Amino acid sequence: MRLFKRLFFIVAIILLITVVGFVVWASNPLGPMPEALEAMQSDSQVQVTEDSWITFQPAGAQPDTGLVIYPGGRVDPRSYAPIAHEIASQGYLAVIVPMPLNLAVFGSERAQEVIAAHPEIQYWAIGGHSLGGAMAARFAYKHPAAVQGLDLWAAYPASSDDLSGQDLQVVYQIGSLDGLGTGQGVQETRHLLPPDTIFITIEGGNHSQFGWYGDQPGDAEATISREEQQAQVLQATLQLLAGLQ
Repeated sequence: MRLFKRLFFIVAIILLITVVGFVVWASNPLGPMPEALEAMQSDSQVQVTEDSWITFQPAGAQPDTGLVIYPGGRVDPRSYAPIAHEIASQGYLAVIVPMPLNLAVFGSERAQEVIAAHPEIQYWAIGGHSLGGAMAARFAYKHPAAVQGLDLWAAYPASSDDLSGQDLQVVYQIGSLDGLGTGQGVQETRHLLPPDTIFITIEGGNHSQFGWYGDQPGDAEATISREEQQAQVLQATLQLLAGLQ
């Protein structure tokens, strides 16, 4: 019994250390860069509010189309403020959803709260970066009546989330220099997306420049600026939103 108690105690300590280490790691996300913090400020075109999520509302307008954005894994949600701000300046509602422990796998259903809070929005798209995009795809799979569009930024659906038969407009965007293996993943999961999915490769772009959180370990170096990559992502996203109406 003494040996058993000792082994139990040792295992419990190891598990505790592992859990604490994971929580500390997840609670220290990448970003945001100064440009992202600047985009968190309201201006004459966009009203920014921050409560349970970060909302970018066109000033003096009532949009009927919105985009829910799920952040990448272990990335500060504010790191996506610049593109959300730009989307709102073009007349759309944009909402960035913070995640438990900065990991969307623990909050894939949170878009439901956003959609319920905005009954004025008639058309919804959901999107996200990396892990956030995968969980956005999961939400679209589980709630086909809730969203009409899916915007994947260097992300692809899990094998269990077959969207190929859904009436869903999908745009998949990836940098040609993505160093985290996303390109290979999407090739293996293309059959899970609708046949009319639009695939966009951003030449010279990488994984990290879909947000404003700096360089991500393991990523390749981009040969275009973050501003140029963001401009291309914004253009494709706006085309998706415009096509939902």
